[in-house]
Amino acid sequence: MLEIFIKGGPVMYPLLACSILVLTVIIERSLFWISVDMRRDQHLIDEVLELCRAGDWESVRMKTKGSKDFIIKILVTGILHREFSMTKAMESAAAEEIRKLHRYMGVLDTMITVAPLLGIFGTVIGIIMSFEALGSAGIEHPQAVTAGIAQALITTATGLGIAILSVFPYNFFNLRIEKAVLNIEKYATSLEIVHEKLIQGRGIMHEAQPEHS
Repeated sequence: MLEIFIKGGPVMYPLLACSILVLTVIIERSLFWISVDMRRDQHLIDEVLELCRAGDWESVRMKTKGSKDFIIKILVTGILHREFSMTKAMESAAAEEIRKLHRYMGVLDTMITVAPLLGIFGTVIGIIMSFEALGSAGIEHPQAVTAGIAQALITTATGLGIAILSVFPYNFFNLRIEKAVLNIEKYATSLEIVHEKLIQGRGIMHEAQPEHS
């Protein structure tokens, strides 16, 4: 591997940096999603919605205390601001959580594009050097050219390899983000509906109460 790396020329160094960056992001995002899955508490989410239907806000506060589930955090933010603007409060909290979900995804996206371009750049440089060698050695020594082109193609292969290995985790992480966003929208909408029904129910009960003379 070291011999191949040296044969690839100076462009192999930025390609090495790209590969280290890609690997670091993949490991970090994998650990992040593992921690997200470990913090998820579907039972608590359902319980919070049931308590909201009953208007038991104190129980919601007690039940959700210390929860690290990102959906719970968004719902609790909406509940805390229910008297002012539940929807806007949840939108703000959701934007912050979604920002965390998208963290470093731009790095992977950039590497998928940059790594093959660096590889082609290295190949072009290698071919130029090969033709310079051809001009110096003459046509009677073609092995100087073919060896140079073979070395130049190492960078293209390396760049494509980095891009290909980046695409799969990139798409996987994007699918996880889309699923998380859909869950946020689902439960935020459910809370809004529950709260609206609770307000309407209280209004009907208030109107049904007989007036005292």
